[in-house]
Amino acid sequence: MDTLFVSDLHLDAALPAAIEQFEAFALGPARGAAAVYVLGDLFESWVGDDDDDAARARVCAALRALAASGVACYACHGNRDFLLAAQFERRSGCRLIGDPTVIDLYGERVLLAHGDLLCTGDRDYQRLRSVVRAPAWQRRFLRLPLATRRLLADTARAGSRTHTGMAAPEIMDVSEPAVIAAFRAAGVRRLIHGHTHRPGVHAYTLDGASAQRYVLGAWYEHGSVLRCSPGRYQLQTLPG
Repeated sequence: MDTLFVSDLHLDAALPAAIEQFEAFALGPARGAAAVYVLGDLFESWVGDDDDDAARARVCAALRALAASGVACYACHGNRDFLLAAQFERRSGCRLIGDPTVIDLYGERVLLAHGDLLCTGDRDYQRLRSVVRAPAWQRRFLRLPLATRRLLADTARAGSRTHTGMAAPEIMDVSEPAVIAAFRAAGVRRLIHGHTHRPGVHAYTLDGASAQRYVLGAWYEHGSVLRCSPGRYQLQTLPG
């Protein structure tokens, strides 16, 4: 049975076709998998586990049904949904994993990450990330009324689009020294991540051995999935 990896779905009520595609994925290709890993940004935004938005509830229900069918489901935080917590796990049947984390994939150690920590050239973003990932900041934010949190999230998304549009393209991608450091720190030869929306497979020679970095694509137009089985890693685009 294959293990499937997806990232950067950015599911939101404003893009109902993407939610429908994810529901079809959960009812179709994912049902035959041993496990499904969502490597961050499942949602366009997540302002707390008490969010009762109907579109997000549909996504959680699709995941819960997938998990109930016997498929192990995992998710890590992305830069848009870093407030996912225990109630999300109960609602979705997903288990939250660390970012980054190393798993045993068919007898091989593989490093999983959302990927934003590898974009060290974007110093403004890294400073912001250090602020919003602080437990004290998150506790203060979650004490705000739900409507206020939604408004602040919308404002932050608009700011992110402006920043992305103004930033030099090279700083929006991963830093190669950061990638090499991540390989060595984890002691692995395979890395799977998302965040950059630049799907592809990148080969390295690391300390005399070959290594590979697999980048998952975003789901804005077509779903992107990495399908893995023993000795085989295949990056696929799902039909629209």
